[in-house]
Amino acid sequence: MMPHLRQDVSAVEVEDGMVLLDERTGRYYQVNGSGAVVLGALLGGGGEEEAADALTERYDVDRERALADVGRIVGQLRATGLVTP
Repeated sequence: MMPHLRQDVSAVEVEDGMVLLDERTGRYYQVNGSGAVVLGALLGGGGEEEAADALTERYDVDRERALADVGRIVGQLRATGLVTP
């Protein structure tokens, strides 16, 4: 299944990444530029594969490393409860 932001999480792009607001708790989270690329791909309806493609297009990183980075970022988002499933 593709991860999606929970309905009560707001995301706003900022100069150096993205800021997320968990409206249930009032807590803010900031992600860096590569995290914003991953989130952008996910918010655009893509899955982890598409997010890895976006990373390889944006940064000088090979696909294996991009997939690992996407998995780590999505894992952190799941751990904080910002994405489902």
